[in-house]
This record gives sequence, structure tokens and C-alpha cells, in this order.
Amino acid sequence: MKFAYRFSNLLGTVYRRGNLNFTCDGNSVISPVGNRVTVFDLKNNKSNTLPLATRYNVKCVGLSPDGRLAIIVDEGGNALLVSLVGRSVLHHFHFKGSVHSVSFSPDGRKFVVTKGNIAQMYHAPGRKREFNAFVLDKTYFGPYDETTHIDWTDDSKCFAVGSKDMSTWVFGAERWDNLIYYALGGHKDAIVACFFESNSLDLYTVSQDGALCVWQCDTPPEGLRLKAPTGWKADLLRREEEEEEEEEGEQETTIRGKAAPASEEQKGKVKYSRLAKYFFNKEGDFNNLTAAAYHKKIHLLVTGFASGIFHLHELPEFNLIHSLSISDQRIESITINSSGDWIALGCSGLGQLLVWEWQSESYVLKQQGHFNSMVSLAYSPDGQYIVTGGDDGKVKVWNTLSGFCFITFTEHSSGVTGVTFTATGYVIVTSSMDGTVRAFDLHRYRNFRTFTSPRPTQFSCVAVDSSGEIVSAGAQDSFEIFIWSMQTGRLLEVLSGHEGPISGLCFNPTRSVLASASWDRTVRLWDMVDSWKTTETLTLTSDALAVTYRPDGAELAVATLNSQITFWDPENAVQTGSIEGRHDLKTGRKELDKITAKHSAKGKAFTTLCYSADGQSILAGGMSKFVCIYHVKEQILRKKFEISCNLSLDAMEEFLNRRKMTEFGNLALIDQDAGEENGVAIPLPGVKKGDMSSRHFKPEIRVTSLRFSPTGRCWAATTTEGLLIYSLDTQMLFDPFELDTSVTPGRIRAALRQRDFTRAILMALRLNERKLVQEALESVPWAEIDVISASLPELYVEKVLEFLASSFEVSRHLEFYLIWTQKLLMAHGQKLKSRAGKLLPAIQFLQKSIQRHLDDVSKLCDWNRYNIQYALAVSQQRGVKRSSEPPGSEEEEADGSDGDDSLHLLGGGLGEGDDGEGLLV
Repeated sequence: MKFAYRFSNLLGTVYRRGNLNFTCDGNSVISPVGNRVTVFDLKNNKSNTLPLATRYNVKCVGLSPDGRLAIIVDEGGNALLVSLVGRSVLHHFHFKGSVHSVSFSPDGRKFVVTKGNIAQMYHAPGRKREFNAFVLDKTYFGPYDETTHIDWTDDSKCFAVGSKDMSTWVFGAERWDNLIYYALGGHKDAIVACFFESNSLDLYTVSQDGALCVWQCDTPPEGLRLKAPTGWKADLLRREEEEEEEEEGEQETTIRGKAAPASEEQKGKVKYSRLAKYFFNKEGDFNNLTAAAYHKKIHLLVTGFASGIFHLHELPEFNLIHSLSISDQRIESITINSSGDWIALGCSGLGQLLVWEWQSESYVLKQQGHFNSMVSLAYSPDGQYIVTGGDDGKVKVWNTLSGFCFITFTEHSSGVTGVTFTATGYVIVTSSMDGTVRAFDLHRYRNFRTFTSPRPTQFSCVAVDSSGEIVSAGAQDSFEIFIWSMQTGRLLEVLSGHEGPISGLCFNPTRSVLASASWDRTVRLWDMVDSWKTTETLTLTSDALAVTYRPDGAELAVATLNSQITFWDPENAVQTGSIEGRHDLKTGRKELDKITAKHSAKGKAFTTLCYSADGQSILAGGMSKFVCIYHVKEQILRKKFEISCNLSLDAMEEFLNRRKMTEFGNLALIDQDAGEENGVAIPLPGVKKGDMSSRHFKPEIRVTSLRFSPTGRCWAATTTEGLLIYSLDTQMLFDPFELDTSVTPGRIRAALRQRDFTRAILMALRLNERKLVQEALESVPWAEIDVISASLPELYVEKVLEFLASSFEVSRHLEFYLIWTQKLLMAHGQKLKSRAGKLLPAIQFLQKSIQRHLDDVSKLCDWNRYNIQYALAVSQQRGVKRSSEPPGSEEEEADGSDGDDSLHLLGGGLGEGDDGEGLLV
């Protein structure tokens, strides 16, 4: 089994905090998610997380005008220069302080960073390779408080900076003679945003109290004059001009007119005057304006408020276009795409991301993650979907291909503790702390079964047998296991015997035997066929936290509180091995811990287990930032994955940060912004946003659930950061099979020219180069596929099936590859049954790929069929009407419009009033 798993995508979280950006084509949204950045492709309906991470949570993202580069800055001031084309980090930089915003100039030559109460202008990195990509040009002083927003003029000559001291400052990007800086007042609260008008120095400023000021400048952008150089620069320029004059003999002895004496009219400085001041409608004392965006071409201003309302106004007349509410939480960020059609809104309180098309008043994208942490996950049998359950009581289903959530079930009234799919893949069964176990139908998207217990109890886990008929759930408070029938919804049996809370349930994939793990240091095996009796009791050395069967049902793995993983033979109730995982967990030290990380690790353990698709390895995770893969037979660690490097989470560092230790204690105990939260004063002392008990909340890193995909090509983990997907990286992997010196690309192509297709395919599979395998398979004429597939050795059939499954995801030759698949399975189906367990991941991967195409094509076919039926019905309706009309009118109609009848078919039907409506029904 290969272990080249790499981080591929982040699901379950769509927005945390920071600013949103549209790409230059306006089709994708760039959203900060924790310490990562996700790109949502709205045209192709896909989301993709960039394979990079900052040290702390991302605070701001600056995008270059051409869309090729992005500057990502985290809360600690660390910056990454990222190529969005190559999806790689080009440069690391530290701004030595907390950065609030980053903005490139429209010409892409410079960018400005606001830090504290200053603004710094840097030379933007070019396309040439440079030793230092960020070169500081100027530092601008002026504001007395923190800066909040940056906006550039269209010609990149000036930029404006808003501040919390209620002032807006206009700075010149060059050494202008008539504009060095200009300060604008007029507001009574902190500036949220400032915007230049298109091709003008006119300015709009928006403050937190909901006030908009319109400022008019008396000087056009062309009226800015460069300041004449003085000192050695002037001498140098004069010398260069004199040399040019001697060579050409035609130019005047001036420095391009820059040093010429200015007339009296030109000596005037740039001045601003306030034209108007408008106020937004507020619905309460704390309904502060929190975010704003302005589109210069269509003069559209979008403002968001702390109550979740956003307004659309047309400037400069301040005409209200829309006023809408998306939630009751604060809107953190707003941006508009280049065409001005789509508006992206980010709500950090709910982790919500919306893209709104304001002209048609419809959602382009509406995604929201779990409000609290995710607890459990499960893959569908074909690997296309992932279902997650969270502490917020929501059950969400995610598409692994697009990365989007397409349905959310909210029937549970308390935290969801377990989720699972039935064998068909169309039913989801969930358990919750609200005392119910619910079954959801993915055909009609409804809760069609609700299982309850005779006495109110809290369910901690759930499992469904392979037939999908028996549903079981373990109780946390009554120590019992409840068994229901999926068909009737009736309670069949209550299994008693455990003396502690049930921590895990798992059905044997091949037999009707249920394994239950409990805190009473036992694992019990229950026979579902023979009177619900306990067949075996496995005694452990510590409390059991998780239990799982191998895919073939011949082995059982149990994770215990003493950081061990024990393996059992369920038939004979004999322990076959154990793995000590305490040293592999490597838990970090919390900020407020009194003990070291080494001693803290003694109380940590693996809390979730999952076998790989082939059953040779096991995946383990728990109260740590590491996920471990162990070889079961050899009982050794194969690979360890670090799922996060985000220092904004707790328990990440192994050693205590000495800089936070003072003579008065740990600085982590002191809340820096104790006076207010999001600009609103907290009435109760010690209120915490996460657990409602203190103001400052730092979540702890942990892995709550792990699952391998049935295809074996990826695995997923629910963590504090979200739902992480790790998939096999086969791009740069050279993995030949039984290679010798006679196998070369030249000989493969020579065999193809000689039409020796079988030998060419076998050599290509031995070299294991994807392009060569594709070339060999696609060179086979479709009429000869039957003969060649039958002549392939059985050992190579599995490799061809794996290649076909992966090709279905990217190739357009669907029918050709379907013929290959059919002929291979028909020729070798009986022989492959003996190795069904080993071939199962490849077959499931193949099924997933074909099923996805079936869903897409069937929807298209249904749509076309309905349209044809509708057109035929309208045509028949018109034929009936014509036959009922007088002959004269029919002849006139035939003479006038019979030739164009087919062109106006749909339009005529829809314009018929009651008849058209009846046809639609």
C-alpha cells in the first residue's frame, strides 16, 4: 500500500475571519479559513484549498491586479507571497507587527500595508527573480490610532487610509508638489472604509456609526505635479540632461519641465470640501456598520452591519437599491467582483460565506460550516459523499468532488455524537445527545425515521449492520445498547451488561455480530441472530475509547485510555497484538498548563480508529495534532501526519513560551481587549465567546474522527480546523512494477507500431507511467478490446481497473473506457472473486467514477426528454387549435407563418395563457 498522502482539501469550514477577494475574472472567491486559504470556483462549482499554511490565523489577503500573486498575512505579521497559478509559496516575510490590511496599486508596481498607525509602501515583486521580493519604499505617518482601510486611485498616483481616530488621510504615492498628505475629518466614529471615485480624487468615507461623507477635490488627477528634485539628485539629473542636449542638440535645458518655475495658478495646493453627509438607517444602539465595499464603474456601495443586514446604495445620490438580512450575526467582510454583478459576504460568527447576485436577487453560493466543532464523519459506500455531525446539532452532507455541502439536516436539538451510512448509501443514521436516533433519506432529503428509547437517555454512538435493517445505539448514562428495526422503527431489544458508558459500536461487515466498547474496560460481542446473547467478553487493561472491525471482519481493533491499540481475533477471543502509541501522540502544552507536555501526554490517548481499505494498516488519532498510520501485522509506525501548524490553536507548542512569562504570571491569563468585543462593550465580566465563561477563547487542537475512503485513495479527519481530506499524490511518484532493463518507453511505442497491443500494455503497466499506459490503451481499436482484455494476465487486471477508474474522472472518452471496463469484468470476473477483499477498493473507486458520470448524464437526458415532451405537447395543442379554425384563416396562417412555426414553438406555447400553464402542470 502506498502512503504518499498529501493534504488536498479542507471542507466543513468556508470562512473564519479576514477579508474576502474576488479573482480578476470575477468567477472565484478567495476566502481565508483559519491559517489556510480556500478558492471557491463559482463557474465550475468547485472549492479547492491551497496547499500552504501560515503560522497563525490569516488576517488579510492582498491580490495583485493581474490575479497571479497574492500576499497572505497572518495575525503575527508573517507574510507569504503566493503564486496562485503555481499554487506555491514564493517568498516569506515578516512585517514586525500586526498588519490590518494589504492593497496592491492598480498598476501592480507597488503595494501598501497598514500596520498600527502607519502605512508602509513597498515595491511589488516583479516577474524577475529577486533576492528580496519586498523592498520598502516609504513609510507614511499621520493617523493617531490604528489604520483600518486602504484604497487607491485608478492611476496609482494617490491612496487613502482610514483610521480609528475618525480621520481619513490622503497620501501621494510619488513626491507631488501640491499633495504630500491631506487629512479629512467630519466623522464621529472610527472609519470603516474609504473609496476614491473612478478617475478622480473625489472621496467617499464611511464610519462605524453609519455615516457617509462625500468629499470633492478641486484638482483632477492630471493636475498633480511632481516635486522638483533638490541637492545631489538635481545635479545628477541636470548633468544627464546636458549630456543628452550635447548629443541631440535640440532639447531645452530644463529637466523635462519639472524644475521650471510654476505659475501663480499652479502653486495652489490640493483642497477637499465636503459636499454631503448621509446616514444609514439604524435599528438599535449596537447596530454598527462593520464592512463596506464600493464598485467604481457602476457606482454601487454595499455596506454590512453588526445585525446581519446589508444595504446597496447608488452613489453619489445615495439611492437605496436593496436592504436585506442574511443572519443575526455581524458581517465581517464584503467584496464585489469585477463586473459588479456578484457580492460576497463573510460572517465570522456563523462561519458563513454568501455570494449574492443583486440584480436577479438570488444566491450564487450559500455555504456555512458547523457552528461548533465537528464530532464524527462517515464516507458513503461509493466514496462520493461525506456526512459530518457537529456539536451544533446539524448533520451536513458534503460532495467530495466539489467540496460543497448540498444538504443540511437540522432536526436534532442537541449535539450529534455519531453518523453512519447504510450499505446502499442512500440513508444516513445519526445519534444525538437529545435522546433520539434519526434516519435521513438522501432521495427526498427528509427525516423518515426517529428512534427513541423507553426512558430519556443520551446516545453516544451509533452503528448499522451490513443489511441496513438493524440500527443500534449506545447510551452514555444508562450503559445500555438499544436495537431497532429500520423497516418498522420499533425497538427490538435493549442489551444490558456494561457497567460504564458505551464509547463505541461496530458491526462485523460479514456477520451479524455487534462489538460494543465501554468505559468498564471490556468489549462485548453480541450475536444479533441468536437471541441477542453475549458471545464473548474481551477484558482490557484500561477504559475502551473506540472499536472497529477490519473490512473482512476477521480482526478487531480497540483503542484504550492508556494510549494502546490492541488487536483481537473475534472468533476465538484471543488478543493477537498491541501497539503502544503514547510516544507517537506527542501532545502539545497548553498555555495555562502547570505541567510539561511530556507529563501531559500521559493523560492523552487515541480516541478514533479506522482500518485502511485493504485492512493491512490502521489509522489512529486523538488529543493531538498528529495522525498515525500503523502496520497491523508488524505493529510499527509507518507514517505520521501533522494535521496543523496553526499556533492560534491551543496545545500546539511543546515548550512554554518564555516571552509570555512575567513576574506577575502568564500573559495568557490577561485579556488584551477586555473592554469590548467586536466594538461592543461586554456587560458581564468574564464572558467567553466559545464557552460563555471568559472573553478570550483559544480552541484546542484535536482529531475527533477518522475515516478511510472505500476507494482507498484518500482519508478524512474531523479536527478543530475543519474536515481535512488527504489524498494520494501520484503526480511525482515513480512506482514501477516488476521492472527490468527490457522495459523502456521506446520499446513500448515500437510494440504499438507493430500492433502488438498486449505486450505494449503489459510493459506500460510494469513501467507504471500514466501517460504511457493511457497511450497504450487508447491505441487499441475498439473492435479488438474483447480479445486483448481476455489475453491480459490476472495480476495486471487490477492495475488496468485502477487506471480506468482514475481516467473516468478526467477523460472524455467515456464510451471507450466503459467498453474496456465491461470486457475486463466479463472476461476475468469469475477469477477475481477469489481476491474480492483485495480488489474491493479498486472496484469501489471504479463504481464511484461511473456513478458520478451516470448522475450527470441522467440529469441532462431527463432535462432534454422533458423539453422534447413539452415541445411536442405545445405543437399538438397548436395543431388542434388550427383544425378548429375556419378554412380561410388557416390558409392565411399557412401563407404567413407556417414556415417559421418551429422557430416560434416554445414562445407561442408560453404565450397562450391558460393553455400554456396547463401544459406546464
